[in-house]
Amino acid sequence: MGKTYSSIDERVRHWMTDQHVFFVATAPLSGDGMVNCSPKGYDTLRVLDERTLIYLDYGGSGVETIAHIRENGRVTIMMCAFRGPPKIFRFHGRGEVIPANHPEFEVLAGHFDHDLLGIRSIIKVHVTRISDSCGYGVPTYAYEGERPQTRAYAQQVGAKKMRDYLFVNNETSLDGLPGLTKDEADASSPGH
Repeated sequence: MGKTYSSIDERVRHWMTDQHVFFVATAPLSGDGMVNCSPKGYDTLRVLDERTLIYLDYGGSGVETIAHIRENGRVTIMMCAFRGPPKIFRFHGRGEVIPANHPEFEVLAGHFDHDLLGIRSIIKVHVTRISDSCGYGVPTYAYEGERPQTRAYAQQVGAKKMRDYLFVNNETSLDGLPGLTKDEADASSPGH
């Protein structure tokens, strides 16, 4: 039987660092809007404190998470164990988009050992509910490593083309909600 937690304690934090993938779910307010669920990897998730998570948000073909968070703030991060004892954790909360031109961006980016080429924002989640469940239905998989395509593409095209791509492809969500502004797209993919 699953239980809830009052905070992300050391045991939960340690379990989180063993996972190589997490999933981010958001939805617009509209009842007929599209629910979004995105897998994330590359060691891009950090625990700031017992109720706050951040992750590096790479540019992509869509901007659903950013648009949904800006519209209504709701976000859930889900992690599950693909090896070792079965377990699922869900971190429900209120999201905040920290684009590269935000005053807090550089401080938060300092929590990662990545250069920032290809990064369009940092997503900050103020966690309001932490729960686990058994995970018995999750199959086991062996981790083989990260896929190189995202980094290779960003390096190949460079920061300017990444910025241009983000502005053209991330201006609005599938449901027509605002995504990145021109100023935010211009500030993204700093590559340092």
